[in-house]
Amino acid sequence: MAKLHFFYSTMNAGKSTALLQSNHNYLESNLKTILFIPKEIADKTEGKIISRIGLEADAIITDKNYKFFDEVEKKDYKNVSCIFVDEVQFLTNNQIRDLSKIADELNIPVMCYGIRTDFQGKLFDGSMELLAIADNLKELKTICSECDKKATMVVRLNDNGEVLLEGEKIVIGGNEIYKTLCRKHFRKLTNLI
Repeated sequence: MAKLHFFYSTMNAGKSTALLQSNHNYLESNLKTILFIPKEIADKTEGKIISRIGLEADAIITDKNYKFFDEVEKKDYKNVSCIFVDEVQFLTNNQIRDLSKIADELNIPVMCYGIRTDFQGKLFDGSMELLAIADNLKELKTICSECDKKATMVVRLNDNGEVLLEGEKIVIGGNEIYKTLCRKHFRKLTNLI
């Protein structure tokens, strides 16, 4: 039976790199894969999954109304060996359930990669659903920008490098507006927990 996997971490842990490496391994064995990326990210990457070290691959762009099960079922899915989804935190609860249905009913492994919490320490909807129903949870680790401990949180910064405590849940950006932290330093800088 195929499984639904969730690989999660903060930013800068190499999630997209790990996804692209796993996808490459399938392709080298002449196995077919399907890659997906949410519209929130795809608008910035022109529909590609791109890692910070320069790896990239084309992906199908999804929005909040995308029906994963229906779309995969329409394809020649019997020849698909694995499905990869990057930035899975932006998916809805129903879309995560749809991905689990692909694993359960179409017997295709689904590998989801994403961030667990937002800049206020709150779970993203897609991540929360995966934490509840995924068959396999795997944390990819990175280091706090303030010490040598494992980073589990992220903060958003303004143009002056000051920590923001309020704002839209989703703001796409990289190291210029986000900083990875351990829980201790997240608490110290935000007082949110």
